[in-house]
Amino acid sequence: MKDFKNIYMKIREVSPEHHFEFTDSPFWILITTILSHRTKDIVTDQAARSLYNKYHDSVGLENADPADVKAIIKYVGFSNVKSLRIIEIARIINHEYGGKVPDTHDELVKLPGTGSKTANIVLTQGFNIPAIAVDTHVFRVSNRIGLVHTKNPDETEEALKSIVPLEYQVEFNPVMVEFGKNICKPVSPRCNICPVSDCCDYFAQKNTGDTAIKSKK
Repeated sequence: MKDFKNIYMKIREVSPEHHFEFTDSPFWILITTILSHRTKDIVTDQAARSLYNKYHDSVGLENADPADVKAIIKYVGFSNVKSLRIIEIARIINHEYGGKVPDTHDELVKLPGTGSKTANIVLTQGFNIPAIAVDTHVFRVSNRIGLVHTKNPDETEEALKSIVPLEYQVEFNPVMVEFGKNICKPVSPRCNICPVSDCCDYFAQKNTGDTAIKSKK
């Protein structure tokens, strides 16, 4: 088993965690995360910020005209579905949870369009509650390095829970996401500047392959 703390501390040094830019409200973190599915960060941020500035809270969003919401988030992926979904979420929160976003995983995943990743992001970033949110970056980086060897996000979440200490879980997703965006990229990872290449499975396999090719020449 790899030395998680040693690897994570090196990643953390080059990848300061990225926080939501305009809010620390659990409600708007929830809405922003739902908008982010299949959408670029800059588009998500602009759409969420515009919604926040116009509707302010769950009451405002519940009473919004769906056509207006759709127009505001028109560049977000699946905007037709998401515009109705976030209004419905606002309604449920107002009428079933007294206007407060639930702070447990089991209750959060009952909300429309809210899977485990979204629920865990709300818990960590909105409530400072330890959890492991697995998105594409966390899944890719964790398996590339060899921290885990899993086939899907659910397996990855469970495997990471067993090796990531509670003290690091709140910051874990934002740190790994920044690392995945800037160094351990999906295509052409920047292994030459990676601080953990010496203990990375992907880098070791890549070098073994390169050596084998050179030896045949």
